[in-house]
Amino acid sequence: MTREDTRNRLFRSAVELIAEQGFSGTTVDAIAERAGVAKGTVFYNFGSKDALFAALLDHGIGRLSASLTEAAEAAGEPAAPLARLDAVVLAQLRFLDEYGPFARVLFGEMWRTAWQEAVVRLREDALGVYERILADAVAAGELRADFDTGTAATALFGMVLTVSIERRVLRPERPLEEVHATLVELIHGRVTRG
Repeated sequence: MTREDTRNRLFRSAVELIAEQGFSGTTVDAIAERAGVAKGTVFYNFGSKDALFAALLDHGIGRLSASLTEAAEAAGEPAAPLARLDAVVLAQLRFLDEYGPFARVLFGEMWRTAWQEAVVRLREDALGVYERILADAVAAGELRADFDTGTAATALFGMVLTVSIERRVLRPERPLEEVHATLVELIHGRVTRG
C-alpha cells in the first residue's frame, strides 16, 4: 500500500468517526483502528489529530472545489451564467451525496476558530466558484448591478449544504434530480431580475 493509499484510508476513517461522534469525541486510536493501521501510522503521516483534521479539511475542500469548477467548465463559458450556476448546484449536491460524512463535518466542525485557514480556503475556492458565476451574471445583466455576489455565494453554498444533509438524513429516497429542480426553481425565482 502506498503512502497516499494509507492517507486516504485515514481520511476516510477520520471523517466517518468525526461525522458520527464529533471532533472532540474522536480519538487517534479509533481512527487507526477503523483504518486498520497502527496508531503510530497516524502520527507518522500527520503528526497529530489536529494536523490530520486540517489535512482532511484541505483534502475535502480541494476535491469539492475541483468538482464545482469542473461542473462550471463543463457547462461551458458561452453558457448563460445562471445555467452554469445550475450545473454547480447539481455538482455540489452530487458531491455531498457521495461524501455525506464530509458534508456533516463541514456543517458541524470546521467553523471552529482553530480551522480558520480551512474556512478561508473554502471561501476562496468552493464559494469562489459561485461568486465568479454570479459576477458573470451581473456583467451579463442577468442580475442587478449592485447585487452582493459574496453574500449570495455564501447563501447558495450553505443552502445546498443544508438541503443535502437534510435529504441524506431525513429523506434519502428523494432523487437528487428532484432536489436540484426545487433548488433551481427557488434560486431563479429569487435571484434573477424577473
